[in-house]
Amino acid sequence: MWDEGGCVACPLLPSDTEAALWQSWVGRYNNAKKFFPTVAGTRNGAICLPLSASNLPLRYDCSASAMSSSHEKKRDPRHGDQAAQEAAQPDAFEGDYRPASSAALVNTPARVDPIQLEFLMQLADALNTTLDLQTLLLRTADLARAVIDYRIFAILLLNDRTNDLRMRFQIGHTPEVERMRIRMGQGVVGEAAERREAVLVNDVAQAANYINANPDVRSELAVPLIVKNRVIGVIDMQSEQVGYFRPEHLRMLTLTASRIGQAIENARLYTRASRQAQILSVLNEISRELTSILNLDALLEKVGQLLRRLMDYQMFTILLLNEQEDSLETRFSTRFGERHSHFDPVLPHQGLVGAAVTERRLVNVGDVRKDPRYVMMNPESRSEMVVPLIYKNKVIGVLDLEHTRANYFNEEHERTLVTLAAQIAIAIANARLYQRVARQEQRLERDLAMAREVQLRLLPPVRPKHKHAEFAARFLPARTIGGDLYDFLQYDPDRSGIALGDVSGKAAPAALYAALVSGIMRSAANQHLSPSQMLESLNDALQERRLESQYVAMLFAVWNDSNQTLQLANAGAVQPLLCRSGEVTTIHAEGIPLGMFPNIQYEEFNISTQPGDSIIFFSDGIVDAQNPSREMFGNDRLTAVVRKNQHLPVGELADAILGVLASFQGEFDHFDDETLVILRVLDPEPEAVG
Repeated sequence: MWDEGGCVACPLLPSDTEAALWQSWVGRYNNAKKFFPTVAGTRNGAICLPLSASNLPLRYDCSASAMSSSHEKKRDPRHGDQAAQEAAQPDAFEGDYRPASSAALVNTPARVDPIQLEFLMQLADALNTTLDLQTLLLRTADLARAVIDYRIFAILLLNDRTNDLRMRFQIGHTPEVERMRIRMGQGVVGEAAERREAVLVNDVAQAANYINANPDVRSELAVPLIVKNRVIGVIDMQSEQVGYFRPEHLRMLTLTASRIGQAIENARLYTRASRQAQILSVLNEISRELTSILNLDALLEKVGQLLRRLMDYQMFTILLLNEQEDSLETRFSTRFGERHSHFDPVLPHQGLVGAAVTERRLVNVGDVRKDPRYVMMNPESRSEMVVPLIYKNKVIGVLDLEHTRANYFNEEHERTLVTLAAQIAIAIANARLYQRVARQEQRLERDLAMAREVQLRLLPPVRPKHKHAEFAARFLPARTIGGDLYDFLQYDPDRSGIALGDVSGKAAPAALYAALVSGIMRSAANQHLSPSQMLESLNDALQERRLESQYVAMLFAVWNDSNQTLQLANAGAVQPLLCRSGEVTTIHAEGIPLGMFPNIQYEEFNISTQPGDSIIFFSDGIVDAQNPSREMFGNDRLTAVVRKNQHLPVGELADAILGVLASFQGEFDHFDDETLVILRVLDPEPEAVG
């Protein structure tokens, strides 16, 4: 009956059964206070417990109909119209233990067994304080043992993909039984799941559908876990005694199954959400790491390491398509954590790998022994998942994962691998492209090194030897090879031609054009042409071999040692400097570069020299050189260096100019070739007499 203070009055019944329950309750009375802090004590032979209609989850009166769910009431004639009213409720569902109406709650005397009430309170506390599935299952098993002293216990959850029941927690079963897959309707557990109601078998020897996994078992109790009208699993208890489980055990588990099921479903949702968050985090990390690796072998090994963080495969292979051989070649493979490389090429239409390539989609086979497409490579394999690597709508390879357990790879694995495969395909394509570029660069570097060697051999190996003159020359290309050139042509013992040119452009094209100009000039050397005639001859020859946007600025001079004069003509090159007695002046000689226009005539200049004079020929790469502040070296600095070091031998003067230039540039890149030729007029020693 309801007490005035809002309590449920539970009379102490004099029967032996209730007396035993009461004796057990007395021992736990103090512990009960932590669940019911407002306990008023006993009144008129009853215990008053504060229960409101909102937190009274079930109707219970310690009688034979103590605990009953809504579906049990439909079969109980004692409920009559009340059951019909509950069935008419639009929001009613299986496992709903709410009172049918407030009137029914008021009219029904609530009598609660204190032991089982304590169990329900502890169960609610256990279910509401954790979202870890394994912890939840362990706590459920511990609380169930407090009410039913079982020896064999299991919680099986339904696999939605294969529609079978698998043990997620067990006590007392062998490993072989734990690995069993139970189909719906199979055995006592499968029957409880299929019928969606508890099954109590007092003697399993009399049950036709019993699975004899343990010959010592004599009785079994299975209760389905139903959440939102959907079976998600089964609680199963077994005993070695016939008739061990009583009806009150069945009612207790049935009563709590919906709450346990909801808690398990919440934990599974939390686990899936956490798993998805972890997968997204790992995928993001994998994406960053893969894009930073450009070595293909290192990349494939990293893919194998990172993929293991997402799924526990046992065999993994990456095969890449060789278009020339029309086959898939194994580029990376592991078996049980060890590298493995003894695989022959696979044809693009062979086996499950070929199916993934041909169909351009993921292939997941739960049991390879039952698939006719399977070609055995690893005898231990039972399940295999293959995903093609597609880049720019072309299959470039496959990822092949295998496991010794059948039906191991699930839908989550599929989604993860498909998402990751796109990133892996891009990373592999980039790494292969980088390898091709690296190989091309290596070949180009070898070619450039050879071209540099050839270019250096085209430069004059020795300087002209004259009684009244000595020469120095320096050449520093901005790159491996350059477009500047200089040369000395020996006309006769008293005359030598001096050439300094600067081809438009840089590197290989300019170097090839410079070689062409040098070859034409050397072929005309035996004609002993004057400077203007040599430039006109070169211009005509280049007009015959005209290239768009290619020209050469050149200065050509002829030194006559017999009278110490210099003939000079300029075709667009930098005007040379004359240093005499500490004064540095510019020789104003101008002209149009070679190869631009036909029929050009060049002006020729004659310079009479004196002993000690220095004539400096240089390319624009010297005066146009820049420092980190973007300041140009310029003519003024060059003039100052020449004036300061005029007394040095000609070779040391050339080195001094380039040394100051290098200090000026610092670490700034050299963007143009630097070429320098210096003529020093000598005062010959008088001949010995006698």
